Amino acid sequence: MTAATLTTAPTGSAHHLTGTRMLIRLALRRDRVLLPVWILVLVTTISSTERSLENLYDTAAKRAKIADDMNANGSFRALYGAVHADSFGGLTVWRVGGTIALLAGLMSLLVVIRHTREEEETGRQEALSAGMLGRRAPLTAALTTAAAANVLFLVLLTAILRGAGQSAAGSLAFGAVVALTGMVFAGIAAVAAQLTENTRLARGIAAAALGIAFVLRASGDAANSSTAGNSPADTSHPLLWVTPLGWAENVRPFADNRWWVLLLPVAFAAGCIALAYALADRRDLGAGFIPARPGPASAPASLAGVYGLAWRLQRGSLLAWVVGFAFGGAVFGGIADGAKDIVGDNTGTRDLFRRMGGHTDLTDAFLSTLLGILGLICVLFTAAAVLRLRDEETGNRAEPLLAGAVGRLRWAGGHLVIAYAGALAILAGGGLAMGLSYGITVGDVSGQLPRILLAALAQAPAVWVMTGLAVLIVGTLPRLSTAVWGLVGLVIALGWLGPALKLPQAVLDVSPFGHLPKLPGADVTATPYAWLLALALLLPAAGLTALRRRDLD
Repeated sequence: MTAATLTTAPTGSAHHLTGTRMLIRLALRRDRVLLPVWILVLVTTISSTERSLENLYDTAAKRAKIADDMNANGSFRALYGAVHADSFGGLTVWRVGGTIALLAGLMSLLVVIRHTREEEETGRQEALSAGMLGRRAPLTAALTTAAAANVLFLVLLTAILRGAGQSAAGSLAFGAVVALTGMVFAGIAAVAAQLTENTRLARGIAAAALGIAFVLRASGDAANSSTAGNSPADTSHPLLWVTPLGWAENVRPFADNRWWVLLLPVAFAAGCIALAYALADRRDLGAGFIPARPGPASAPASLAGVYGLAWRLQRGSLLAWVVGFAFGGAVFGGIADGAKDIVGDNTGTRDLFRRMGGHTDLTDAFLSTLLGILGLICVLFTAAAVLRLRDEETGNRAEPLLAGAVGRLRWAGGHLVIAYAGALAILAGGGLAMGLSYGITVGDVSGQLPRILLAALAQAPAVWVMTGLAVLIVGTLPRLSTAVWGLVGLVIALGWLGPALKLPQAVLDVSPFGHLPKLPGADVTATPYAWLLALALLLPAAGLTALRRRDLD
């Protein structure tokens, strides 16, 4: 019998929540860095985007033209959604609103899984349940923490947009869209945490739901062509009504402000949360409704060493990233040729792309910008692959391996091979898809495919530097491993927002991506690559040395 079975709270519905406040305080303390950083980055993105759009499209005619151009381009609609209003608020929601809602959903699902299934898998929940703790307290605390973060989103986003002079109704509608989208995926994560005994599988189920929601939204917007004199902004494809991200778009902040659409995420989130509670009441602590597979009687030859084990543990994630980058690369390649027509004679937008892409030729600057975005996003995979070492350590799965003939360096090396080689595979997938898509668009596949593929692979040294920094932190400061995500967020923010905010070059050079030549099209010199590759070797070497000498947790 588990500790939770031996020591339970008194009977009665009210006592199912015994200890909830204590768990909420614990969750907020554990997330006291990650949640504020996450919220700050997303809120800053909204603020900087709104200011940037005011500078780029300072007349009503410019705003109307960009709205018409975006709605006429299926690839841009798939990427960002339709433009429903050509005010500054409407353009801000179009440009980053979908991304903010998606990232709020990602944040929420990670928070819920972290404080429910992960606590059970590591055994911490069982230790807490040895005291007076209600059955529903852990799930309630996790959902309350996610809800608090989303309410803060609502308040800050509304205040920032209202402070920038946008309408109160539109600002509140957008804040509500982001907060409720976050709660939808918090509810989905709560259900996933009840279904499986494995934290990674629970995250995978919830993340897959988020990915499906994005694909359905993108497909609906791409297929939502003009009909009967109506633009895509006037109609809604049926696919947009079956995905939470489509509901977010259909609220149309700063345009119609369709408040009734908010009832859909409210009802869906409430249904998921109710289901999660019902499932939690019907299972034992640590158990799940999806039974763990016992596996074959004998292990295949591929699992004979640490490298095969690391591949088995991380292959699903790697393959998903390769497929995702191929999809993104194909979309990016399809829209690149239209950059000149969309930008037109707007000098502000031209300057922005040239600052990000580093070229006088606008198409090359646009391609370089898109490849830079892929490189920045790839760091998320390598950071997660490296932090798997820490998960294995704290989950007491590394100790049995290291008790045998396996050394620490070999054990860590298996996961690092996946991280470093996986980055190349992911970038190659994105580069191949972008080169093929762009080559077909311009009728020059043989010329553009290798050019763009090499430019994508040229992002690898900067990705490897960030990977090495993650290894260094895991090796030297293991209890601060979550700081890796803060550093990754900083680098992504510098690459994404730095040029738009016209930050000094000295600040942009904090990121390793600031030292890369802007390919394709730029002159290539060996010096930046030599320095980046040297750092990519020295940082993990120092981290592995520290890992070899320190005690395991």
